[in-house]
Amino acid sequence: MGRPPLSSSGSNHDKGSGRWAVAVAFSMAWAGAGGGDFGAGGAGQDAARALLAGFRGGLYRCLTQRGDALFGLADAVLCAGRRVTDLARLSLVPEFGRGHGALYDGLNAGRVEFGRLRAALAGLPLPKWRDGGIRLAVDVSSWLRPDAETSPGRQYCHVHGRGKNAGQVIPGWPYSFVAALGPGASSWTLPLDAVRLAPGDDDLEVTAGQLRQVVTGLKEAGQWKDGDPAVLVAMDSGYNAARLAWLLRDLPVTVVARVRRDRVFYSPPPPRAPGTPGKPAKHGPPVRCGDPATQGSPGIRQEGTQARHGPVQAAAWNRMHQMIHKNCGGWEDWPGKNFPVIEGTLIRLSCQGPGSPGPMWLWASAPDADDGLARALWQCYLRRFDLEHTFRFLKQQLGWTRPLLRDPAAADRWTWLLVACYAQLYLARALAAVTRMPWQPPQPAGEMTPGRVRAGFRRARENLGSPASAAKPARPGPGRPKGTRNKRKAPRHPVGKTHPKPNSRHVKATERTKRTG
Repeated sequence: MGRPPLSSSGSNHDKGSGRWAVAVAFSMAWAGAGGGDFGAGGAGQDAARALLAGFRGGLYRCLTQRGDALFGLADAVLCAGRRVTDLARLSLVPEFGRGHGALYDGLNAGRVEFGRLRAALAGLPLPKWRDGGIRLAVDVSSWLRPDAETSPGRQYCHVHGRGKNAGQVIPGWPYSFVAALGPGASSWTLPLDAVRLAPGDDDLEVTAGQLRQVVTGLKEAGQWKDGDPAVLVAMDSGYNAARLAWLLRDLPVTVVARVRRDRVFYSPPPPRAPGTPGKPAKHGPPVRCGDPATQGSPGIRQEGTQARHGPVQAAAWNRMHQMIHKNCGGWEDWPGKNFPVIEGTLIRLSCQGPGSPGPMWLWASAPDADDGLARALWQCYLRRFDLEHTFRFLKQQLGWTRPLLRDPAAADRWTWLLVACYAQLYLARALAAVTRMPWQPPQPAGEMTPGRVRAGFRRARENLGSPASAAKPARPGPGRPKGTRNKRKAPRHPVGKTHPKPNSRHVKATERTKRTG
C-alpha cells in the first residue's frame, strides 16, 4: 500500500468517496454536539454518545480489508487499561476477540482508506477560540527503528538529548502531524492528519500539501467559511516559514513560526526620489534580532502573563521580510534571480521574571497585523507546545512506537489507527466522567486528561457496542516446517535521503559533474 497518499480519495479504489465521507463527517459534527474549547463538556452525554457512535461507524467503513481485526485492535488499545508495550498482549484484551495471528494479519494485509478517515476527522467539532478562528499546529515526531535493517523508508532522525547524548541522529520513520489546538493550558489536541516522510521527499513540500489538504477538508466540512478569520498554523524553528507561506499563499492560512535569534530581517525600502537612476531597492534598513541597536521602535507593544515566567512583553514590527537567494533552503530551483519579497510581522517575546530565558522571536505571514491579530499570533504559538503532550501520550500510553513492524505500510495503518483512537477519547470526554478509580478525585469532564478518559472508555463502550462482526472459529496455518531454514531472507535497505538536492554540500563532486555534463 505504501505511504498514505496526499489525495482526498486515499487510494485508487476510493475514487469519488470523498464527498460521501465529507457528508457523513458533516452530519456527525453538527448533530447537536457543538464546538467549544477543550474545557467544554459538549451538549450532554446523549449528544456525545451519538457523536462517538457515528464516528465509530464511520471508522469501521474506512477499514475495507481486515476491518473486523483492525477495529477490534483499536478497541483493544482503548480498553487495555495499561500502557501498550507490544502488540501480542493486545490480543489478550477481551475487546479484540481474536488471536495474535489475526492482529498481525490485520496490520500487514489490511486496508485503511486514509482519505475517508481524513474527511471524518475534519468533520469533528473543533475547539473554537474567542475570535471564532481555528488554530493548527504542525510538527514532526519520529518512530525510531535503529536496528530495522530490513525496513525500507528509514532516514536519519534528529533526537534531542541531555549531556553527552544531546543531538543524536538515529534511523527511523519521521511522521508529520497536523493537530487542532484549543485555548488555555491543556493536554488535549485533536490530530487531523499524519504523513510519513519518505527519504526522497522534500519535507516542506509534503508539509505544504498536508496543510493544504487539511484546510480544504475543513472548508468542505463547513468548519471554515468565507469571512471567518484566517486559520493560524504554528510551528517551531525547524520550518522555513517564508517558503511555506509562499506555497500556501492561495489559502486562508497565516503561518507563525519561531526564528533563530541571529536572523536578519529587512523593512520596506524608503520611497525613491524622482529621477534617481539605477534599479529600485528591494530591501530597506536591516533589523537584526541579536542587535538591539538596529531594531528601532516597534509598531505594536503588548503585555501578557505566562504561567511559568510571569509577565510577558510583546513587540511587533510590520512588513518585515528576509533576503531570499539561492543559498536559502528550498529556493535552489527558483528560475532567474528575481526572488519574491515575502513580507510578514516580526514579533519579539521577552519575560522579566527570575530565571526567565532570553527573548524569543516569531515571524508570521501577516504583513499588516493589528493589535488583536498580533496577540492571537504569539498566543497561538505558545499553545503549540500542547502537541508535545499528544506525542508523549501516543508513545508512552498507546504504544505508537512499540511494535516491531517491518513494512512501513503497516506502520502507516497502525499510526492512523492510533489517531482514530485518540479522536475517540476526545469525543468520549463527557462519557468518561461517570467512571473514575476509587483513589482519584472527582473531576469535570472537560478537565480530565486523555489518560483518565481512557481509563473509563470500557464502560462507555458497553453502551455503544461495536459495528465489527464476531470472530469466526479457524485454525492457524502450518507455517514453515520445524527445523527448516528461511530461504527467503528479507533484503537490507540503506538509510538516509535517496535524492539529495544538487546544490547540497553532501553531493560528491563527481556526481555533480555527471549531472551537469
